[in-house]
Amino acid sequence: MKEILETIITSLVEDKEAVEIKEIDNGKTIVFEVKVAQSDMGKVIGRQGRIARSIRTVIKATANREQKRATVEFIG
Repeated sequence: MKEILETIITSLVEDKEAVEIKEIDNGKTIVFEVKVAQSDMGKVIGRQGRIARSIRTVIKATANREQKRATVEFIG
């Protein structure tokens, strides 16, 4: 799951070295904390949060296949 998220995020941003994805596993729930450069935050979130919502949907679908729950948090 983390690899899929990393691929999506790095394809959206310009500063690929600034991307940090932290995975916190709490048993059945996995929380991904995504940090990007401040200048790339708008690209990751998108207009009215559409891109962020799409990223969360993809990750939730991937987690559902493994019978887990996953959330994605974007930290500025």
